[in-house]
Amino acid sequence: MSFTYALQRDVIVATGNDTRSFLHSQLSNDIAGLAVGATTYAFALEPTGKIAALLRVHCVADDHFVLDTDVGQGASAIARLSKFKIRVKCEFVATTQTVAAVRGLTAESRSDMLALPGVVPAWRASDGAVDAFGDIDATLQQGSDDDYHAERVRCAWPLFGVDIDTTSLPAETGLADVAVSFTKGCYPGQELVERMDSRGSTAPHLLMRLPRAVNTLANPLTTFSAVAGEQYVASGTELGVCTSVAGDFALVQVRRACLGQAEQLKLS
Repeated sequence: MSFTYALQRDVIVATGNDTRSFLHSQLSNDIAGLAVGATTYAFALEPTGKIAALLRVHCVADDHFVLDTDVGQGASAIARLSKFKIRVKCEFVATTQTVAAVRGLTAESRSDMLALPGVVPAWRASDGAVDAFGDIDATLQQGSDDDYHAERVRCAWPLFGVDIDTTSLPAETGLADVAVSFTKGCYPGQELVERMDSRGSTAPHLLMRLPRAVNTLANPLTTFSAVAGEQYVASGTELGVCTSVAGDFALVQVRRACLGQAEQLKLS
């Protein structure tokens, strides 16, 4: 079922002759090769490799980019980017905007919506999600907070400050596949990201989507507890902290030692 939800986002408009090269030097994804009109996700990292911000980057023109992030995170994102903005022709203007978050789309309807002005991809391509920064079809069903977060958790998309935060590493978020380029040039925090990847290191935790309830007929010996802010307990074992619970699923920061058990639970 598709629906639309009024979602607040912190928006940063970045303009100036050096904008593309500066953002490429600061963010974890390939901004130098981002085509005009295209969108990607990227992390702004501290030099330690910890996450300062998770940003969606939309290239409007070679000298004009729009970055948006979870509401309440825009100021810290600008603060982090500004640390290294020395003699760079790139200016930031921050606002908060309400966008129409459209979720539950089929592949065809998602493609149709992306052809509309002001509509950009959201989450992963397979998640059936777009965000509209302008007017869209008013006939779409209006979704509730519960609807939106149930879809967010189903798609394993983290909320900054809830599921991931400034103590998280990119490898712990489950988003390295969409927010990190392992072939681009240097950027702050890259050393840790590349070292973990090249050595095949497993992060201390990994954000995973796990079932909120277990089919007790198929799994008569499995009992568990999924409560946000508490340990996710499966058959008496604490797998990690449950960060979000909505709909049929929970997001859990699974401890490295419990990844195998968590994978089995995903398949149950």
